[in-house]
Amino acid sequence: MTEKRFLAALNGETVDRPPFWFMRQAGRYLPEYRATRAEAGDFLDLCYRPDLAEEVTLQPIRRFGMDAAILFADILLLPQALGQHLEFRVGEGPVLDPIRRTEDIPALDMDRLHEGLGPVYETVSRLSRSLPAETALIGFAGAPWTVATYMVEGSGSRDHPTIKQWAFSDPEGFGKLMDLLVQGTAAYLKAQIAAGAEAVQLFDTWAGALPHAWLEPLVFGPLQQIAALIHAEYPDIPVIGFPRGIGTSLAHAARIPGITGLSIDWSMDPQWVAANVQPHRVVQGNLDPRLVVVGGEPMRQATRHILDCFGHRNFVFNLGHGFVPETPPEHVAELSEMLKAV
Repeated sequence: MTEKRFLAALNGETVDRPPFWFMRQAGRYLPEYRATRAEAGDFLDLCYRPDLAEEVTLQPIRRFGMDAAILFADILLLPQALGQHLEFRVGEGPVLDPIRRTEDIPALDMDRLHEGLGPVYETVSRLSRSLPAETALIGFAGAPWTVATYMVEGSGSRDHPTIKQWAFSDPEGFGKLMDLLVQGTAAYLKAQIAAGAEAVQLFDTWAGALPHAWLEPLVFGPLQQIAALIHAEYPDIPVIGFPRGIGTSLAHAARIPGITGLSIDWSMDPQWVAANVQPHRVVQGNLDPRLVVVGGEPMRQATRHILDCFGHRNFVFNLGHGFVPETPPEHVAELSEMLKAV
C-alpha cells in the first residue's frame, strides 16, 4: 500500500481503514488558532506569513492526527495576486473592487501572479518538511466560477444577481474572465505542487447557484481544463473537485476526465452517491458539520451510516462542508478516534 493512507485511497487502493481529514480543520473552533490569529493581527497577514500559516495548518494534525493536512490560505488570494483590491472587514468579510465588464479584465495581470503568491508557496514548502511522514499535504484553490462570484459581486452573495446577469447575457465576454481564471488557477496549483503539495482540491462553493444547463460551461468545463493543465506537467497528482450543491448532477461530474475524486456536500444521500458516483471516482464526504457541533449519538450514528455506505475503497471520510466556529474540539476528538478505530 502507498505509505500515506490518503494518497493510497485516491490511488484506488483498498486501505485498512478510510482515511480522513476535515474541511476547515484549521480554524476558529480551536483556541490555539484564535491565539495565532490574534498574533497575526489581520487575516491576510495570517495567510501571507509562512510561519503562522504553517502553524495553523499543523495545529489540528497535532491534536487529532488526520491523514491529510490542507494548506491554510484563502481562495481570494488569487484575484488579489492578479491585481484586484481585496480586504477583509470585521463583521463584513471579504470586500473587493468589483470587475463587471469585459473592459475591466485587462487590469488583471498574470505576470504578477507568482510574485504575489510567493509566501503561500513558502508555506507549502515548509509544511512538506514539517508534517508527520504519514500525513499527506493537500494544496487548494477556489474554482473559477466561485472565485468569479466574489470578483464580480464585490463581496459574498447568495443570489449572485450581477454575475448571473453578465454570464447569461454575454457568455463570450464573461468567458474571457473564466479563461483567465482557468489559466491562473492552474498556474497557482502547479506552483503549490512544485513546492510540495501531494494532491489538490478545487472548491466550487457556489456551483449550486447555477441552473443545470450552465454547469457544463461554468463548472465542469473549467474543472476539466484545470485538471488537464496540471496533468500535462504533473500526471500523477490527484485532483479533487468540490462542486457544492449540484445534487444529482454529481453523476455527470463523476465522469469529468482528469478528476480523481469528488467531495460530496452534506445534502446528498450516501447510498445514492455510492451507486452513482463511487464506481467512477473516489468519494470524499459527507457528514453535516452541524452534527459535529451536536456530537454524541447523532454524530456517531450519521458517521456509521456514511462508513457503511462507502466502505474501505474509493472513499475518504470528510465533512459535507467546513467546521463552524462553535464546534467543540472534544467532539472533533471523539469523531477522529472513532474513525481511527474503524
